[in-house]
Amino acid sequence: MPAAAGVAAVDRALAILDAFTDNDRKLSLAELAKRTGLYKSTVIRLAKSLEKAHYLLRSEDGTYRLGSKLLSLGALYQKNFGTAEIVPQVLREIVEELHEGASFYVRDEAQRLCLHRIESPRAVRDSIHVGDRLPLTVGAAGHVILAFSGLTGERYDQIRRNMYAASFGERDPETAAVACPVFGTEQKFIGALSVSGPRYRIEAMGVQNILPVLFRHARNLCRVFGGDPDAAQFAAWSKPAKALRAAHAPAPSKGHRSAASVLRSRT
Repeated sequence: MPAAAGVAAVDRALAILDAFTDNDRKLSLAELAKRTGLYKSTVIRLAKSLEKAHYLLRSEDGTYRLGSKLLSLGALYQKNFGTAEIVPQVLREIVEELHEGASFYVRDEAQRLCLHRIESPRAVRDSIHVGDRLPLTVGAAGHVILAFSGLTGERYDQIRRNMYAASFGERDPETAAVACPVFGTEQKFIGALSVSGPRYRIEAMGVQNILPVLFRHARNLCRVFGGDPDAAQFAAWSKPAKALRAAHAPAPSKGHRSAASVLRSRT
């Protein structure tokens, strides 16, 4: 049927675009055919249409690059989501205060999408980029999104009570993150605000020192997006910084147990 053929053609064209990864500046025809499982002749035919619409660029050496249309679509997605003019500046302020990378994630079906990201100014940092799609089941931001999407269970009940999640080495053994939710009109969950970086630095800084910064900016974003940060359900946001630090301070050392291990056991 013509309709089925049209759908198949779209699927194949999208498969060509999906063949590119973060590590690919350009791909050869042979590599595109290998990654998509399509015949070279099919790749060439579809690539011509993608070139015409500026989704692909063909270099003089015959390799292909992603085109500028994808960038404009990404910018349009950010603008329509309503965060592009507000969230990046908030992330910059978080990075200035904590000197670690800051991200804003939203749910994208069974994954989380990094909608905005400001890198740490430090040379050693975790690698996260705008547009990255990461698992929901690992990482602080993923847990926050699941908790405020209604997932039940002791872990997610605790995240809803405490208004944050922390993860140490879940997605990558050398990185860690702390994240909290952001809400909008009618206290509707929008996304997760996250601070992340090398695990040893996040552990040294301590959740107790990250939370006051995250909570303050989450409250401000909630107010900007039409929510009520003083609502009873957000009581954890209102804890004074001193109280947060006391609640998460490492217990007195017993034996040779490190402060970092105590902190991980509590988060």
